Amino acid sequence: MTSKTRVLFVHQEIAPYLPETPMSLIGRYLPQATQESGKEIRIFMPRYGVINERRNQLHEVIRLSGMNLIINDTDHPLIIKVASIQKARMQIYFIDNDDFFTKKKYLMYDEKGVFSDDNDYRCVFFTRGVIETVKKLNWSPDVIHCHGWISALMPVYIKRAMNVKDNPLFNETKIVYSIYDDGFKEDFKPGFDKMMKLPGMTAKDLKYFKEGNYVNLTKAAIDYSDGIVVCTENLHPEIAAYLQTIKKPVLTYPEQVHYAQACNEFYDLLLQKQ
Repeated sequence: MTSKTRVLFVHQEIAPYLPETPMSLIGRYLPQATQESGKEIRIFMPRYGVINERRNQLHEVIRLSGMNLIINDTDHPLIIKVASIQKARMQIYFIDNDDFFTKKKYLMYDEKGVFSDDNDYRCVFFTRGVIETVKKLNWSPDVIHCHGWISALMPVYIKRAMNVKDNPLFNETKIVYSIYDDGFKEDFKPGFDKMMKLPGMTAKDLKYFKEGNYVNLTKAAIDYSDGIVVCTENLHPEIAAYLQTIKKPVLTYPEQVHYAQACNEFYDLLLQKQ
């Protein structure tokens, strides 16, 4: 390739904006290592209400904000904020909305340990918000690497709703989905398949979304991704069994010290198959 490979990272958690976990530490250090390897990167995560804007120096990007995303016939303002990790020379884009993120001072479960009743909307809003912002940036990624279930709709949206002639930005994009031990036992409200549907998606594409739950979200992400990274030994048994049936590249439990190198070699492998 004559130009730099472009990698879009879509993360559920990134340190230091959230507490250190295996997922948030990967969110912090994998993009940095990818950038240092010579690739061009963009990074997105939700702007959860627990993130302190002043301490983390988040500010709104006016030229990217101002769009409305229509979900179930209701307009939801999309706000884009950005912050920098100076020593890593990285910018993080935050997908924000007052109702879905800013006003909720928690991640997926509220202060009483109750699964947020709008996590289905948050999943749709976040993923679509990333796509619309990347389109506004006119930045065509070679690879999209998704981390955490809140990004699980990205593969089906890119492969079915965005992979069209009049919108060629994602036509050659390879999708990588990382699976973590971040499952939830609750079900989304009925009608998730209708709420998350975008033009271009068929009844076959919607089969996993009629019952919105962690296993179905993950199976859909596996089906529409080009490669899978398994980041935990505590896989849900149904997902572990499903992985045994697929015929696509799977990177399993890369060692922490070699994680970034293994992922970047995985990206290169997928791009060679074009």
